[in-house]
Amino acid sequence: MNRIIIILMLFAGSFALTGCNGNAQKAAPLIGKSTATPDSDLLNASVLNQLGRVSDPQVSPNGKKIIYGVSYYSVEQNKSNRELFVMNTDGSDNHQITHTPESESNACWLDNNRILFLSGGKLWVMQADGTGKKHIKGTERRIAGFSLSPTKDKLLFMSFVPTGTRPTDLDPSLDKATGRIIDDLMYRHWDSFVEEIPHTFVASFNGTTLSNEKDLLEGLPYELPTLPFGGMGELSWSPDGESVAYSCRKLTGVAYAVSTNTDIYLRHLETNNEVNLSEGMMGYDTAPLFSPCGQYMVWNSMERDGYEADKNRLMLYSFEDGSIKDLTANFPYNVNAATWMPQSDGLYFTSCAEGVTHVFVLDLVTGNIGQVTNGLYDCGPVQVIESSPEGEQLIGTYVSLSMPTELVSIDPVSGEYTQLSHENKHLLDVLTMGRVEERRVTTTDRKKMHMWVVYPPHFDPEQTYPVVLFCTGGPQGTLSQSWSYRWCHQLIAANGYIVLLPNRRGTTAFGKEWTEQISGDYPGQNMQDYLSAVDHMKKEPFVDGNRIGAVGASYGGYSIFQLAGYHKERFAAFIAHAGIFNQEHMYMTTEEVFFPHWDNGGAPWDNNPVAKRHYALSPHKKVQNWDRPILITHGELDYRVPVDQAMAAFNAARLNGVPAQMLLFPDENHWILKPQNNMLWNRVFFDFLEKYLK
Repeated sequence: MNRIIIILMLFAGSFALTGCNGNAQKAAPLIGKSTATPDSDLLNASVLNQLGRVSDPQVSPNGKKIIYGVSYYSVEQNKSNRELFVMNTDGSDNHQITHTPESESNACWLDNNRILFLSGGKLWVMQADGTGKKHIKGTERRIAGFSLSPTKDKLLFMSFVPTGTRPTDLDPSLDKATGRIIDDLMYRHWDSFVEEIPHTFVASFNGTTLSNEKDLLEGLPYELPTLPFGGMGELSWSPDGESVAYSCRKLTGVAYAVSTNTDIYLRHLETNNEVNLSEGMMGYDTAPLFSPCGQYMVWNSMERDGYEADKNRLMLYSFEDGSIKDLTANFPYNVNAATWMPQSDGLYFTSCAEGVTHVFVLDLVTGNIGQVTNGLYDCGPVQVIESSPEGEQLIGTYVSLSMPTELVSIDPVSGEYTQLSHENKHLLDVLTMGRVEERRVTTTDRKKMHMWVVYPPHFDPEQTYPVVLFCTGGPQGTLSQSWSYRWCHQLIAANGYIVLLPNRRGTTAFGKEWTEQISGDYPGQNMQDYLSAVDHMKKEPFVDGNRIGAVGASYGGYSIFQLAGYHKERFAAFIAHAGIFNQEHMYMTTEEVFFPHWDNGGAPWDNNPVAKRHYALSPHKKVQNWDRPILITHGELDYRVPVDQAMAAFNAARLNGVPAQMLLFPDENHWILKPQNNMLWNRVFFDFLEKYLK
């Protein structure tokens, strides 16, 4: 959730309204909930951008109210705005409490009647009804995230500090020079050159003012939280407010670029004594969380350095004897978003298991793990209400392939859902979503592969339909019951296509063996899995086998470039977004080098059979076999998969006489986020499919 908050704040800062030539400019309409009614029951890109995006519910200390945010998007103004809402925990008395042109985020309860939140990089407080808004003074820093101590007298907040060498460091008179002086890796990350890094500060707080501000990493070149997506969830307050646990990768340069070794540090704020609790644990150690009783801490841990898709375990640290125990050693899936029970005798967490993200419960005494929720919904992190009239209650979010995120109450005994928010009811009531079906596909090595199929609305089995195979990214991701505003599968289905979502080898919700098979075998079995999915569906009488296309982003884009070289006439057209075309060049230009180093088996110059095979089968070496039209899209601020991968693929296609089109966005990263760019991307995407599949 903190990742979303950071992105929203950056959007707010980037698109603030300004005057023109010193003259007053007419204020743009406030971006809020759309009142437009769709003119059809079929989802389109315009309606997709009208949907409110619900996030970050926070329950009040007495368990009676919830504050949450909704982001609204304006295609005309090409930006978003996030507003805050408060409701009772049974869903009643839901009302909007902010009505401003600048987004509010990171809202939390100061007490049962007052709310802290961020807006415009500043910290504010207001009453729970939205009145009495006041700026919390005491720092000149721009705040990107914060966490209030349990004792309410201290605050952690994130801000950015300069790093690296600037031209003025060499010569103060060169204040207009634009050159970047680079001595080591990692000099750019995700979508920006690393000229500043996040640090976390602690300050005293009296309800109106911050004071005694102190940088937890004063003078150190490390990130806290870790870029590019870390948020305040990487820090945890002790119940007495005297200590802070945090996750940090205390490495720089090449060592930072090739390693995932973050550790959990415990800092006593008064004495500054600090200890590394996870010393010797070499992979990602993240998301520390004190128990309410203060006797334990849990955190997520990956075992192997450099493997960013290792199993995400849940570790228990005992302050009594310093022992560390893997609570999920016998649990085959990844653990995320742990939440303590109020009595510290167990935890809830989420895990994507067999293609759906459910809530699970762990008994700390017996070690038993049970599944709480069922059904075809992905569940988000939950908070526990102990004193509700209905007994214990879980508050969180749920989402599906057919419904954007909404707030939900979950009965922890029965797993029954009660939807609390209905942000998009006025639109969803008009729209007809396509039927979603689960299938198991037999692969070439006789395994059973999970696959979702999304059918067009008003599907008629007596007719024939074109098919779109969606190749997921990651590569260690999972196609689950999620809703996307960039790759909306219901939007593709609404345009008349049957959409195939196979959880091929490498996806993470089907056990360790299924996930890890893909490492060192990008061009191998998972590509056969995709072909198995297509061959399976071609047997259906309602599938037109001559009108099948394949689309994908990131590793999915790599998959498109790879499949284009040996699909044996299965596909009529391809679309690749942010795809890897030349793996040798990708290794030397991406920022997080640990990623390709692990999955490719090493560097292009390494003399081992896995690496040699991997680079020998890079998609660019089979481009002479391409024989179908291809659309290639990319953001020029993408430093994960740099844009030259798209340019090389497009150039190679045209030089080989393949019909090709390229769509580049100079102001987008790995994802296409701005509303008008989203509309343009969808227009070009569906025009291309229409031309070659219909």
